[in-house]
Amino acid sequence: MSQNDSTSTLWGGRFSEATDAFVQRFTASVDFDKRLYNHDITGSIAHATMLERVGVLSHDEKESIIQGLTEIGRQIDEGQFQWSVALEDVHMNIESALTAKIGIAGKKLHTGRSRNDQVATDVRLYLRDEIDVIAKELTRLQQGIVDLAQREADTIMPGFTHLQTAQPVTFGHHLMAWYEMLSRDYSRLIDCRRRMNQCPLGAAALAGTTYPIDREQTAHHLGFSQPTRNSLDSVSDRDFAIEFCSFAAILLTHLSRASEELILWTSSQFNFINLPDRFCTGSSIMPQKKNPDVPELVRGKTGRVNGHLIALLTLMKSQPLAYNKDNQEDKEPLFDAVDTVRDCLRAFADMIPAIEPKREVMREAAKRGFATATDLADYLVRRGTPFRDAHEIVGKAVGYGVKTGKDLSEMSLPELQQFGGSIEEDVFKVLTLEGSVSARNHIGGTAPDQVRRAVSVAKLELADR
Repeated sequence: MSQNDSTSTLWGGRFSEATDAFVQRFTASVDFDKRLYNHDITGSIAHATMLERVGVLSHDEKESIIQGLTEIGRQIDEGQFQWSVALEDVHMNIESALTAKIGIAGKKLHTGRSRNDQVATDVRLYLRDEIDVIAKELTRLQQGIVDLAQREADTIMPGFTHLQTAQPVTFGHHLMAWYEMLSRDYSRLIDCRRRMNQCPLGAAALAGTTYPIDREQTAHHLGFSQPTRNSLDSVSDRDFAIEFCSFAAILLTHLSRASEELILWTSSQFNFINLPDRFCTGSSIMPQKKNPDVPELVRGKTGRVNGHLIALLTLMKSQPLAYNKDNQEDKEPLFDAVDTVRDCLRAFADMIPAIEPKREVMREAAKRGFATATDLADYLVRRGTPFRDAHEIVGKAVGYGVKTGKDLSEMSLPELQQFGGSIEEDVFKVLTLEGSVSARNHIGGTAPDQVRRAVSVAKLELADR
């Protein structure tokens, strides 16, 4: 059969009329699943190698298949392969081309397998490779965060709750919060890879095969930890795609939160940081504008990835075992989620090291909003005042500061003493920004020493990957 014969299929023996042209186009997946070609060829070579070992193929047939598949892969790489919608998908396009190239041996390749276990294997191989790339980009991003945090361990900025000034923190401490979020994402990604690293090939259509196949050999050849354990589950499982998209949605949620902060910090109202021009764009009508497009786009793409997760969950929720044509709809959401995650991580990993903090602006902002109020309350408690009484005393002092326009650190000792409690001259040590952050010198605290310790731990973690 000619590869370009638009009326031929590899399964048409049972049918008495040709597929309607619209139905043919509607059911075809080759336009998007052709990106699996390299993994399809890799899986087919492993399958042919196993078939020779168990006596289904001769040595010459196996060698002919491997040579033919290698040549087809080269043609695709070079853009010389003609894809046919009539052949439905990547698998049948490659098998048809192989048969046209090497003859009857090409028809023997599909012995002991089905497109059901073939595509399940291909997608796992594809996703495993993509996870390895994404893990490296995620590590690169975390390394950039750690390096910036180390440089900014002493830089003071306001910490917020409800987007209101709460307590002073260090910029390095804030950055290491991002690092912790991404560390959980990395753990989820690696866990997803471990769980999906099982080989479905040999499950065939749904029940296994009568041929004396060696699934352990095929799994080992393809770098899987083991074969899957149930043929029905093997061909119908798409948990691995859902789990990856779940990881992707959580990761993008974290990147979106960081993006929101970057967008706020670059605004004229905050003015905490500068992003280099290469990560921003201008306005077509307002010449003064410098828009933080990269973090805005990452924030926007979060909804896109969330949608892919919901699409896959909905796709699988009502499917009976085993394979159903519905599963053709798993690839486009998965492929786009992979592409989006990879691009967003690259953008962030390039952008984070280029952030230019405006340290004095951050410091001045931390002095506003009575950021050391909790420190004054803690001071009173250490001097014997019950916490609730201390809370009331500081509240009155803050009220006074609002009326007079004075921060707590700007009040005189008599002004502070008028509200009660045992307040002495040493109070001003805790009312300074440096005193406030340095006092939180425990694991997880914002003190510069703790930030540096956290950076050291992070560097060891990253070096072990």
